[in-house]
Amino acid sequence: MLCALFARVLHPVAMPTVLRVGPYRFFFYAGDRGEPMHVHVERDAHRAKVWLDPVRLQESGGFPRGDLARIIMMVREHEADLLRSWDDYFAD
Repeated sequence: MLCALFARVLHPVAMPTVLRVGPYRFFFYAGDRGEPMHVHVERDAHRAKVWLDPVRLQESGGFPRGDLARIIMMVREHEADLLRSWDDYFAD
């Protein structure tokens, strides 16, 4: 069973982890403020970027198709929390 852990987002952190599901880490970059809402995902050396509204893959670096499908499913499942984390982190 997948286990999700939400971390509090702190402004001094340049790449706050906002969600962990199994081996996947979901995070923001501090410099992402000017872009549409999205989350970065990493597992080992693989990376992906997923838009949050609407949820869709923006780019991928090395993830197999099956992993990308799981990532999109996880983002949809946790979409409300990810959007709230984005708003909290990038609030003025």
